[in-house]
Amino acid sequence: MSALRLVTAAARRAPRNFALGRRGYAEASDKINLSLVLPHQAIFTSADVVQVNIAAATGDMGILANHAPTIEPLRPGVVEVIEAGNQSKKWFVSGGFATVHPNNKLTINAVEAAPLEAFSAEAVRANLQEALRVAAGNGPEEDKVEARIEADVYEALQHALSK
Repeated sequence: MSALRLVTAAARRAPRNFALGRRGYAEASDKINLSLVLPHQAIFTSADVVQVNIAAATGDMGILANHAPTIEPLRPGVVEVIEAGNQSKKWFVSGGFATVHPNNKLTINAVEAAPLEAFSAEAVRANLQEALRVAAGNGPEEDKVEARIEADVYEALQHALSK
């Protein structure tokens, strides 16, 4: 019996009553279970929220209930948590990973995070200028690379504060 006839014969004998999972759009009333953790602190622990907006390395993305499972590296930027009643909390994260699990679970592991309102635009501007000065200076290459990383974070923070 040829392989094709074997496969079609097996397909005809397979049970027809199995259910296929279907993806659809998330409904507004659905919640996602969020855990936002740092190495030294848990900011959210299994909190039910409506939506989470993240600064993924591939671009900004919003995560609602029933989102497809994924792992996204985070770039320096804002994580916005929208709770019931459209209350929004914004955190600036320096980087990390967001993992969307099946069953409406989202885990965000960040290196550092702070509420966006905790930052002063003046201090960010001054620190950005200092980091750019060091990065363009004649110091050791290691100092210049570290200053470039600092400048990238301060630029992202400055952008977040200007919104």
